[in-house]
Amino acid sequence: MAFLPEPESFKRIVDGSTRGVGASVARVALRCAEVPYGLVIAARNAAYDAGVLPSHAAPIPVLSVGNLTLGGTGKTPLVAWVARRLAGRGQRPAIVSRGYAALPGQTSDEAAELAIVVPGVAHVADRDRVAGVRRASAAGATVAVLDDGFQHRRLRRDLDIVAVDATDPFGCGHLFPRGLLREPLRSIRRARAVVLTRATSVDAARRAGIRAAIASACGGRLDAAWMEAEHRPVGLRAADGRTDPLDTLAGQRVVAFAGIGNPAAFRSTLAGLGAEIAGFTSFPDHHAYSTADLDRLAAGVPAGTGLAVTTLKDLVKIGRPTLGDVPLVALEIALAPLAGVDAVEAIIDAAAMLPRGGTLS
Repeated sequence: MAFLPEPESFKRIVDGSTRGVGASVARVALRCAEVPYGLVIAARNAAYDAGVLPSHAAPIPVLSVGNLTLGGTGKTPLVAWVARRLAGRGQRPAIVSRGYAALPGQTSDEAAELAIVVPGVAHVADRDRVAGVRRASAAGATVAVLDDGFQHRRLRRDLDIVAVDATDPFGCGHLFPRGLLREPLRSIRRARAVVLTRATSVDAARRAGIRAAIASACGGRLDAAWMEAEHRPVGLRAADGRTDPLDTLAGQRVVAFAGIGNPAAFRSTLAGLGAEIAGFTSFPDHHAYSTADLDRLAAGVPAGTGLAVTTLKDLVKIGRPTLGDVPLVALEIALAPLAGVDAVEAIIDAAAMLPRGGTLS
C-alpha cells in the first residue's frame, strides 16, 4: 500500500527491529489501524460461518493451499508438491490462482515458476476463483488446487492446507497493518492440515512451541493433521533451461537478489550452501523488473564475482542469461516432507476422491 514503507523496512518496524521515536510512533499508528481491519475480518468470517455470505460449490474437488500471513511462507513449493502428489495418483489436477501481478494476457510469476517445476499440470489464472475452477473442470481437470486460497471463502473447498513458516510463524503477533497476519491465528481451526515450512531452520523445541501456540490459539487443541517440511535446494537453473549442481555455489563469490516475501530465508539458504555473498538486494514481493533495475544491479556487481543468483520466481520474469557480464542462475527449491507426511497424504487422497456431480451454484 502506498502509505506504507517498502516491505523490508515495514517488516523491521512491525517486528520491533527498528528502534527510535519515529518507529514507536509508527507502531502506535499501525496498531490503531489494526483495530478496524480486525473488525472487518471478524465480521466477514462470521458472515461466512453463518451462511450470510454464500460459498459456491464446485463440480470437482477443491484443495486449497494458503497461509495466514503476508509475505513468503514457502507456499509455492507446497502447491507444487500437492499437485505432483495428485498427478502421481492418477488425477488430472489444475492449479487455480488469482494470477497476482500479471498483466492482462500475461502469465503470473508463480504460474511461470510452477510450469517449470510441475510441467504438464494445467494452470488457470482468474481473479474470480469460482469461474477459474469452472474453467479448469470444463478443460478436463478432475481436481483443483487453489493457490493462496485460505481467505477466499467464496469458493467452497474440500480441504484447506495452511502453510506456516517456521522462521516467522505468527506474523509479528498482530493483524495487518500492525503485523503481518491476514486474519487471527485461531482461524487455522478451518484447516484440516497444517504444514510447517522451513522446519529445519529452527530446532525441535521451537517447532514444538509453534505447534503448541497454534493449538492454544485454536482453543487448546489442534485437530488438523500436522506435517513438518523443509525447503530443500535441488539445483541451479539458467534462463535457457540449463541446470547446474548445487556444489557450484561452494566457495563461489556471488551477488544475489530477490523479489519475494521472505528474502532473508533465500539469503540464508545461499550462505548455507557455501556461497560467498558479495552483494544482496531485496525487492518487493512480485516485483516487475525494469531494464533500469537490471542495469543498476549489473553496475553494482563487484570485481571477482563469478555468479549472480536469484529465485526461480524472479528468473522467469527476467529471462536473461547474464547480469552484465556475470552468468545469472536461479536457485531451485523443492518441498521435502520430514514428519507427518502419511497423515497429510491420506487427507489429500481422500479429499481428491470425493464424488462430484452438478455445476457450480
